[in-house]
Amino acid sequence: MRKLTYYIACSIDGFIGDPEGDATSMFAFVNEEFLEFVKTEYPEMLPTQGRRMMGIDDLENRRFDTVVQGRGSYQLGLDAGLPSPYNHLREIVASRTLEESPHPNVELVSGDLVARIRELKAEDSPYGIYLCGGSTIAGQLLDEIDELVIKTYPQVYGSGMPMFGTGFSVTDFTLESVRTLENGILVRTYSRKR
Repeated sequence: MRKLTYYIACSIDGFIGDPEGDATSMFAFVNEEFLEFVKTEYPEMLPTQGRRMMGIDDLENRRFDTVVQGRGSYQLGLDAGLPSPYNHLREIVASRTLEESPHPNVELVSGDLVARIRELKAEDSPYGIYLCGGSTIAGQLLDEIDELVIKTYPQVYGSGMPMFGTGFSVTDFTLESVRTLENGILVRTYSRKR
């Protein structure tokens, strides 16, 4: 059974963006050490264009072969003229408003997202599934998430878009590892207690 991993950046107080979802303030912490960490540990998390700019577009995927994201997260790529921002992965976009996929590599899911994720998890593959965001689909998929990789940036937002857009629910995870970068980013990995 493949794992669904929610790999996400957030503020100290658990917000993945301001109330509209903008997290560009976190870009100030992207430095050489952080990029080396991503390149070494999670190269497939970088959008295809970013991989190309870094000269690592030929790096093999280490952990994932599929990315899942909501329409809001996907729209950022569309607005930048990138209809397949993760072209090195199979792309699944949850959307009830897009009627036709803007790119052959992008599969739109307008119906039962949980059922589609369960189908993906049941596939025979050595790679997992990367949940890119956002808050709403993370909330919908909370019961399906097997692993959390949380990059906490040394900022406090006060309010904004939470990591999980869902009602109150206690879900237990076990801390597996913690890595601290010199610029103050803390990377925590948790596995789901089942």
